[in-house]
Amino acid sequence: MPSLHDVLWWALAIAIVWLAAAIVWVLVTPVSPLGAWRPRAVHVMPEPARAAVFASVDPFNRQAKPPVRKGQSQSVTSLALTLYGTRGMPGGGGSAIVAGADGVQQVYRVGDEVQPGVKLAGVAFDYVTLDHNGAHELLYIDQSKAAPNAQAVVAENPVAPPRAANAGPDALTVDTVRKGITFAPYAGGSGIDGLEVQPSGDGAAFRAAGFEPGDIVTAIGGKPVTSGNDIASLVGQLKPGASISVSVNRGGRQLPLAITLAQ
Repeated sequence: MPSLHDVLWWALAIAIVWLAAAIVWVLVTPVSPLGAWRPRAVHVMPEPARAAVFASVDPFNRQAKPPVRKGQSQSVTSLALTLYGTRGMPGGGGSAIVAGADGVQQVYRVGDEVQPGVKLAGVAFDYVTLDHNGAHELLYIDQSKAAPNAQAVVAENPVAPPRAANAGPDALTVDTVRKGITFAPYAGGSGIDGLEVQPSGDGAAFRAAGFEPGDIVTAIGGKPVTSGNDIASLVGQLKPGASISVSVNRGGRQLPLAITLAQ
């Protein structure tokens, strides 16, 4: 009876022979398949099929087009509507700016009723699809007219240049602000949270700074007012040529103001 040592020796020898045969097989076997193998020919789609695929894909607007029922045609609508802009959303949907015969522009989302019996069914790059009593009609952005000239629009709507801070006798100075505007602590619901602004003298400096009766300064330079010591901080910033930004509570609205002082 062979010993355990002999059994292990023969098992190891058989494994070595098997691995050597595998290495020889890898070295001598050709990489390509055996036999008269030929690659398949490239499949080229016919021209009509390729044109249909390209026509069904819009790389600038990937949303799905609204379904068109069999036998249903899409024609340009004859409704008195004007399309001014579109906005598509990823995955479908979107909104459009449409005006009726009265010229009033409104924003409609897909599914909204534009007119009685007319709903916005789809939004594309330069047109929308309308569902007009079950029939799909197209409304395009009017591109037949030239774009408006920006210079002409500016010329028709002139804007007066801002007045310089040190121009005119009514310009704000450190002295006029200190004499014409009074600040006092204002206690709201939870302690002092603002500075009440009151005019002094003829009120010219008060109005020139942009204040109105009842204004409450809630922040100075972006920092909220928390105590009466903020009055000293505000007065300390009054220097020739300085521009102090404040936030004002006016009738429940927060408005930004800038106190610009002359040199």
